[in-house]
Amino acid sequence: MTMIEIDNLTHDYVTGILQRRRWRALDGVSLSVQRGEVLGLLGPNGAGKTTLFKALLGLIRPTAGRLCVEGLDARRIEWKGRLGYLPEQPSFYEHLTAHELLLYSGLLSGLDRTEAAKRATHLLDEVNLGGAARWPLRKFSKGMQQRIGLAQALISNPTILLLDEPMSGLDPLGRKLVRETIRARRKAGATIIFSSHNLADVEVLADRVVLLAEGRMVDSGTVASLIHPWQAGLEVVVAGIAAPQLESLRNLATRIEATGDGASIYLRDDQRLTELITILHAVGGHLISVNPLKSSLEDWFLERVQAGDPPEFAD
Repeated sequence: MTMIEIDNLTHDYVTGILQRRRWRALDGVSLSVQRGEVLGLLGPNGAGKTTLFKALLGLIRPTAGRLCVEGLDARRIEWKGRLGYLPEQPSFYEHLTAHELLLYSGLLSGLDRTEAAKRATHLLDEVNLGGAARWPLRKFSKGMQQRIGLAQALISNPTILLLDEPMSGLDPLGRKLVRETIRARRKAGATIIFSSHNLADVEVLADRVVLLAEGRMVDSGTVASLIHPWQAGLEVVVAGIAAPQLESLRNLATRIEATGDGASIYLRDDQRLTELITILHAVGGHLISVNPLKSSLEDWFLERVQAGDPPEFAD
């Protein structure tokens, strides 16, 4: 079932004082997100990711296009109670303690005080801040601010989560905690859209990814389907072969890197592996290993995001 539907979404920011111009941050973006899906939103800085979140939240009014959540116009208040949001740079009342912030957020979400207090305690433990529950937020590090922001987004037990750079400022343990939290919410049936510049996290978490560049949707699909064209072939490690003898293998390989008395030989695929091994034995060498090389989401991202023109301005 489709949870979120975005159709031809366009948004222009007005800039300038004396000479007002429009900067197109989103340009005809269309996508849908299914119930229970984890969607990874990718793109370089300025691609329009945060603007897309703001449009969904109703913080900006799109110039054109349509946004629907469960068939309702995204501006309607009815679905907002099922929403959890973590901004890219969360900021809170610094005089509040971590527990007070979550209690306050729970009350604003419509929970009664007993339930809000119970959920606040549970979430502080979940994001590994139980020991800092009574600390004022001004004493929190960047990583702790990020984790309390995640807890605040979860206080109402939302069915829709919008997470803008949830891994920002986190150490490896913090990133692991956020990954586990996203997986747990997905298992519970939540629909999640998150953006991240850490593509390794996106690769292991997202059911599907969407790539934005200069406000336009460049590509979308599952991770497996997107990186398949960039499969890098095989690395064949050999030994007992001198540099002059490597020349007899050069016409089979895309690249050869000499290493001491051997080499790493790169093949586009396995079709020439048998021929390579036959030649290798003929010149007195021997095979050490054959390693399949798989491209990553980062390889795909760098290939797809080309250096382009600066953002377009209109009078």
